[in-house]
Amino acid sequence: MAFQPAKQVYTGAIREVTLGSGGKAVTVGGKTVFPFHSFEGAIPHPPRVAMEVWDKDPSAEWAEAAKAPFLDVLADSAAWARKCVDQYGAELIVVQTKSADPNGDNKPAEEVAEVVSKVINAVDVPVVIWGVANHEKDTEVMRLTAEKCSDKRLALSPVEEGDYKQVGAACLAYKHVVVASSPIDVNLAKQLNILLGNLGVAGQDIVIDPTTGGLGYGLEYSYSVMERIVQAALTQEDEKLQQPIIANVGNEVWKCKEANLSAEEAPALGDPARRGILMEAVTAVGLLLAGADVVVMRHPDAIKLVKQFIAKMT
Repeated sequence: MAFQPAKQVYTGAIREVTLGSGGKAVTVGGKTVFPFHSFEGAIPHPPRVAMEVWDKDPSAEWAEAAKAPFLDVLADSAAWARKCVDQYGAELIVVQTKSADPNGDNKPAEEVAEVVSKVINAVDVPVVIWGVANHEKDTEVMRLTAEKCSDKRLALSPVEEGDYKQVGAACLAYKHVVVASSPIDVNLAKQLNILLGNLGVAGQDIVIDPTTGGLGYGLEYSYSVMERIVQAALTQEDEKLQQPIIANVGNEVWKCKEANLSAEEAPALGDPARRGILMEAVTAVGLLLAGADVVVMRHPDAIKLVKQFIAKMT
């Protein structure tokens, strides 16, 4: 007799949220079972991999291995995004607004929004705008971009307790998606979703960012919190946690010390290029198993490995 796996009955479901507009809009969520448990129930939308693009040239900050695939476009964010879509098959683009950071370049919000708008208009796939977690600056950039691209159904991130009213209002006014970001805590994630609901943001317009740690830098804690969010949503029918989850993987992994050490600095760690790629892929796979619906990644080779994993599991 063929093997029959034990099956669990789940009473909850993750809401579906659509990112972008038009023919290449992407719907995430919708699952009624734990990640990849398709033998137990419905997973209508497989997890997605988004590719990140910075709004500035990151050459001074990135490891050589991370820069190599994009050397010809790092100085042009729009061309970079097009390369991600045309050459690497990106289904979503995440624009990291690094130049806005008051502790860094501190570029004016208008200038940042202009670059982001060019990226959005350069591609035909959904776009997520990822800020620098400075409430004042993020609010300015998000408001301006939300208005400029009101027909694109963007996702605005990170929306935190300190700025949810301002950014949430922009999402409501221009019909964008909120990425609710909280610091690796189930109750804080739930509380922020409640606040957004009280503001008037509908469930189909919210994605959760529970905050991500890279491999060796808090991955196990991120995994645990993400898993508990999914468990509460599916087995306890906690409607305030029944949202798709996004994880900003590449940005976290490639800033880790081990992803940037050269072969001379750390000969025992092996080839530095392969090391960073595997660190990113392992982190992404771990968070997909925990329940992430979207993982944001950087290196095309790491993305290839993760997409192969998703294909096998679905």
